[in-house]
Amino acid sequence: MGTRVLKSIGAVAVIMLAVALLKPAQVTVAQQAPAVAAKATASNPPSTPALKTPWGEPDLQGIWMDESDTPLQRSPKYANQEFFTEVQRAELDKERAALLGRDKRVERGTELDVAGAYNSVFMSMKRTGARTSLIVDPPDGRIPPRTPEAQKIAAADRDFRLALLQSTETCKNKSVACTGGKYDPTPSSRRSEIPARYNTGRMNRHDAPEDGALGDRCLTGGLPEFGTAYGGSFRRIVQTPGGISMFYDVGQGQGWQRNIVMNGAPHLPPSIRQWYGDSRGHWEGNTLVIDVTNFSPKTDYLGSREDLHLVERWTRTGPATLEYAVTIEDPSVWTRPWTVKQEFTKQSEQENKIYYEPRCVEGNYALPSLMLSARMADRAFAQGKGPDPATSDNATDFVGVEDDPLQ
Repeated sequence: MGTRVLKSIGAVAVIMLAVALLKPAQVTVAQQAPAVAAKATASNPPSTPALKTPWGEPDLQGIWMDESDTPLQRSPKYANQEFFTEVQRAELDKERAALLGRDKRVERGTELDVAGAYNSVFMSMKRTGARTSLIVDPPDGRIPPRTPEAQKIAAADRDFRLALLQSTETCKNKSVACTGGKYDPTPSSRRSEIPARYNTGRMNRHDAPEDGALGDRCLTGGLPEFGTAYGGSFRRIVQTPGGISMFYDVGQGQGWQRNIVMNGAPHLPPSIRQWYGDSRGHWEGNTLVIDVTNFSPKTDYLGSREDLHLVERWTRTGPATLEYAVTIEDPSVWTRPWTVKQEFTKQSEQENKIYYEPRCVEGNYALPSLMLSARMADRAFAQGKGPDPATSDNATDFVGVEDDPLQ
């Protein structure tokens, strides 16, 4: 099974699950009057009395989902505009629906044609949210600049991946996936090179399991996690006296759970690193504050790895609303901390009472097949019976490469 086919199977499964669970998004106060809703934040909580658990803690329990689509970063064309107008949102919904629904065909028999697996039959789309970006600080809604050292690391990684693509149709046809690279019919001499850091994304080879992306190996990027445009992700929060657990249903079956330590104990020693970091929580009034450190160097969020530091704030703002704010910091990657804010809506417990645990089974059983097919391709080429594997692109996800008008 090819890498893109693997991703397609998983994506369709999760999309169908999301469509089954997701009720039509309701128009919220934040959508009707963004200026008023913006005041109902953790620092300026609404007047609604806080809901409490039987043991007296603020009650955050339930199944929660962000029912609208908001880009992480604000598009430069919206400058300092924090909220969309209703007219803008309607226009964006129309434009995005048309982009999603078209069945674009290209030259028959090309890799891009074969990879064009999705149209509107398989995809759903959340309506455009009220905010022009999830980032609320800096005020321009953009991720802060990277440090010089982080820029060097990112450029070196990009050059390596482009080198592995240089002799494929992706670069020959000047696809967006080859932006910054150039076509050369001669396979790169860097094809057997070991990456400078532990690989977390796709590269155009399958010499070892680690050459595949985390998702292809049924792993997940972990925190922070902000959902997707075509169905989003769910949070299930469960509280007990002295304990909080959060289950994330995200991506292509990469569901995972985090437990929040609430006993006041300090973080784990720096020598102990965990996939989802080490979460230590406490209450500040009605807000759950979670400090997260000790990430593994095998995780990667926009270039940040073991030095990633998160401060999360979860606040119940109403019977069916939950605000999530997280400040993201890594002095080795960004020139300053930055903050993201999301609004979640409570989902029906009754309609979701039967819940099937997400499983990335297609990756678990297909990864050995990916490795086997790569070795078969190597053998066929060595015997003069097939093309050079370096000339085939098995890394690029061509689906959705068109420009999203929200970005």
